[in-house]
Amino acid sequence: MSGGLYLCACAAEFPAQALLRLRTDWQTGAVVVLDGQPPQEWVCSMNRQAAQSGAALGMTRLEAESVAGLRLLKRSIASEAAARAVYLECAARFSPRIEDANDGDARAVVQTRGARPLSQVPKSGPGAPMLTAHALVLDIAGTERLFGPPQQLAERLRDELTEAGFRASIAVSANYDAARMKAAAIRGIAVIPDGAEAEALAKLPLATLELDEERAATFALWGIATLGELAALPEAELVARLGPQARRWRALARGAASHAFVPVEPAFVLEEFCEFETPVEQIDSLLFVGARMIDCLIVRAAGRALALARVTAEMRIEGGAAHSVELKPALPSTDRKFLLKLLHLEIGAHPPHAAVTALTLRAEAGQQSKVQLGLFTPQTPEPSRLDVTLARLRAMVGSERVGSPVLEDTHRAGGFRMDGFVIPGLKSETWGTHNRGEAEIQTTARMALRRVRPARAVRVVFREAKPATFRDEDRSYEIAAAYGPWRTSGCWWALKSFDGAWDTEEWDVLAAARDGASIACLLTCDRARNAWRLEAFYD
Repeated sequence: MSGGLYLCACAAEFPAQALLRLRTDWQTGAVVVLDGQPPQEWVCSMNRQAAQSGAALGMTRLEAESVAGLRLLKRSIASEAAARAVYLECAARFSPRIEDANDGDARAVVQTRGARPLSQVPKSGPGAPMLTAHALVLDIAGTERLFGPPQQLAERLRDELTEAGFRASIAVSANYDAARMKAAAIRGIAVIPDGAEAEALAKLPLATLELDEERAATFALWGIATLGELAALPEAELVARLGPQARRWRALARGAASHAFVPVEPAFVLEEFCEFETPVEQIDSLLFVGARMIDCLIVRAAGRALALARVTAEMRIEGGAAHSVELKPALPSTDRKFLLKLLHLEIGAHPPHAAVTALTLRAEAGQQSKVQLGLFTPQTPEPSRLDVTLARLRAMVGSERVGSPVLEDTHRAGGFRMDGFVIPGLKSETWGTHNRGEAEIQTTARMALRRVRPARAVRVVFREAKPATFRDEDRSYEIAAAYGPWRTSGCWWALKSFDGAWDTEEWDVLAAARDGASIACLLTCDRARNAWRLEAFYD
């Protein structure tokens, strides 16, 4: 093949595929998707089992309910948007130049798949199935060294889409429109040789051109039903009768039409969405769908040599409220069972207060850490065991009591909060952030103040407005030097109870015991209670 080379991947019945790709328990049954508002609902998409059961596109809800063994689902625009992002991401692994081929009137796909003639399909209301397919066209010129010949590339792309939960037909041609129309009309893979476009398109129905009703009726009166019959008409006479646009119709039928390729830029967003037909009350049923969503997130991240560093599960519950839980493993992971266990523990510790109607999983990607062990180094426990243990502790004692202590930006002595546990020294750069390079300055923390937990109660004797001696439970000390006082107070303006406020006085002292031992320490006094405490030792 010379010049450009295009591959079109067309997923028929995309509304149904978007709903079924995460519900593996529904894929073996007959399913139809209803569009529109009650009572004017109609079948806009269905799977292969539904077609074999007697369902047809454009049927009303009443007609669909009369078909035995048919499951009726409501169309979900949010599910389709999430599925399109995954579909685009799969295609982007084979070529960076991708164009969305869904700008035209999708009713032509209905005609191609064997439904009613296009002239009988209304543009709105019952019986108007719209957007039944989703097609992407890839510019694959020059990819032979990476993926092999077009047939091999098409097979690899089909396998990639199948793993993501899509069924797609693929056509390859040197002409953009020939690949697009051929993919929408077949099931499987077709590679059109260069120069054989007209022959490959000859048997396709005329409705593939997406003609309006008047032009379609004109061609029907002439007895023109296929693209091959249209391509055989003389161009001059055709243009004279139907106008300049007839020239492009004939070029499309011959596979010789020109096209300005407009690629899209796919954004890498790890997100999966599933909307439930009926509210889910059981955690096990929610995790059944969540397991499939985690699988998809792991596969998408692994395709870029990444792992899942953080996962947020957002649940829409009955009444329109939202509930979310967050998974923060100590190390980015691609372990499905481990992440599913964390999700189970987090939802069990923070369950939604009502039934769940939709579930969204969003993930942040990070670099997967690898540790090279020495030959005689003992095997250490897996990091996932630590995360599971921490999750179980949070479920028992609360999230605010488990983690790593972090000092707060406050003047209050001992003020801290609990943050998520992070392994010291781990480079946890997330996808999209910038690394400062090897020249980054490594600092080692040095403890200058050793806190006493809990603080010791002491008795202090003053001489000349300065502490002279103090005594704890064990011994007494003579103060050689005292520096202070430093007085601080806070939270009196915000807290209702006095227990949260503080009004303290601090002294840095150098003291010696009778046995000759000397210490440098910090003494504090609660001015409201006149209570002295030994808070810390200086190194």
